[in-house]
Amino acid sequence: MSLCTQASQALESFEQARGWEQRARLLMQWGDRLAPLDDSEKTEVNRVHGCESMVWLVATQENGQWRFKASSDARLLRGLLALLLVRVQGLSSTELATMDLNGWFTQLGLERQLSPSRSNGLHAVLRRMADLANGR
Repeated sequence: MSLCTQASQALESFEQARGWEQRARLLMQWGDRLAPLDDSEKTEVNRVHGCESMVWLVATQENGQWRFKASSDARLLRGLLALLLVRVQGLSSTELATMDLNGWFTQLGLERQLSPSRSNGLHAVLRRMADLANGR
């Protein structure tokens, strides 16, 4: 699976960051880039369960490729969502099902900063993406 331009940019900027403080700042900046969801999209149907924070995920499929929008009430989680979305935008259902979430966050140097609850939340988002891709 090749990385899209935005994912490559994310990887490059996180590789250059020195220490958690710089990475946390970058994470918040990435979170600020997320396109806001309309209130009409923040519904129970779009809510991701299994996250401590409120998280919403909206998915569409065009020509076999998935496009996602997401939001959260937690600032750091918005950053993590933004980094997840740049990695999965445009993937097929098969590619989405084989996405190595831990590997992606390890590449970004963020795996140690993922508390168990944040890690579980991100996996819940990825599971929801896979469910949507499989028509569930």
